[in-house]
Amino acid sequence: MLRRHFLASMTLLAGSAALPSSLFAAQVGVNEPAHPLTRERIAALPGGEQKPWLDYLAKSDAQLAADKAALVAERKGLLDIPADPKGGTAPTMPLNKPADWYAGPEARAIADNIVSFQTPAGGWGKNQLRNTPPRLKGQTYVPGDVAAFKVDPAVPPKEIRWSYVGTIDNGAATTELSFLARVATALPGKDGDIYRTSFGKGLGWLLNAQYPNGGWPQIWPLQGEYHDAITLNDDAMVHVLKVLAAIGRGEEAFAFVSPADRARAAAAEQKGIAWLLAAQVTVNGRKTLWAQQHDVLTLAPATARAYEPSSLSGSESAGVLIYLMSLKNPSPQIIASVAAGVAVLRETKLEGVAFVKVSEDEGKRLVPQAGAGPLWARYYDAKTLKPIFGNRDRKLYDSIDDVEKERRNGYAWFGNGPQKAIDAYDKWAFKR
Repeated sequence: MLRRHFLASMTLLAGSAALPSSLFAAQVGVNEPAHPLTRERIAALPGGEQKPWLDYLAKSDAQLAADKAALVAERKGLLDIPADPKGGTAPTMPLNKPADWYAGPEARAIADNIVSFQTPAGGWGKNQLRNTPPRLKGQTYVPGDVAAFKVDPAVPPKEIRWSYVGTIDNGAATTELSFLARVATALPGKDGDIYRTSFGKGLGWLLNAQYPNGGWPQIWPLQGEYHDAITLNDDAMVHVLKVLAAIGRGEEAFAFVSPADRARAAAAEQKGIAWLLAAQVTVNGRKTLWAQQHDVLTLAPATARAYEPSSLSGSESAGVLIYLMSLKNPSPQIIASVAAGVAVLRETKLEGVAFVKVSEDEGKRLVPQAGAGPLWARYYDAKTLKPIFGNRDRKLYDSIDDVEKERRNGYAWFGNGPQKAIDAYDKWAFKR
């Protein structure tokens, strides 16, 4: 019904060029900022639930202070602070090379960079090139964190802007751990000890970052704002669960991991799975999809950036569903969760439309196109299951036409990723 209504609207628009699209759209809300994890919020929980959260927050605060102090100590006496490390999104940590390649000089140079940029807490920043020289004394742990500056020995170092210093965003941490494991496995002797030690520290960081309820924040130690939300965005938490599963099973690259650490990883994965099942949004008694990020305490969909609404997400839900279908011997609860999620993806599918550049002046628009699709919106209103879109001014609309051109052109508002989940489900359900 939703798809037929949408296509009817598109046909009407196509035949009514003189009528502005705003006649068929409306502002549907304002994107309220997400709530970070605070002691005040924890105090509102039932008394028996508060201690684990207070302990978690205290551990995060202590580690954040220790991380910052470590960098300040390194810079003591330095007149010249090294420039920030080089950032970039090029893939520099290949995970598909022959096993013996990871014992060679190229792989070890990458691993040395990974070890050197590991934060005191054990994590890593995102969007870093690992085929570059190791970190210098006093250099920031992540690119773009603070500009190079002179330090007067007589003046205390100025406050350092601290952002994404330890994150699971954009494949960070999970990729570094997977690469280190391959190098550590390829070097079973003393030469591999440094990489095994770094791996253990990184695994500890990942386990420390897990919330008491089983989810993961985008950044740990906590940074605040929407970064404290439990993050499914770009499959961040799914990447974590997959790595923990591989560690727990002792797969080839992780065979060196101790039985105790393997058990810790497996337990963390199971706790994460339980969180996924609990967080699937229920509307009028019906299980639907997941959000890009969920509030850390209430599990409700949470806002991220100003134009990323607290809503259901077709793309991130597809990643969760594919992950759940990969689990061996799924429980009845998992089977029901997957069936419900796939049903909503089928229901919200858009066909006969394409999100394409219309002209230089118009930019991208969603237009009728015979045979096009299927497409899914990035965001759906949790109550109506209708697409919603956001602007940088936090206003939310029910039509992509109302989004400013810069955001309309510069964001992935539509995609076809959910089709992979539907295709996988058709095979998975047949085997059940």
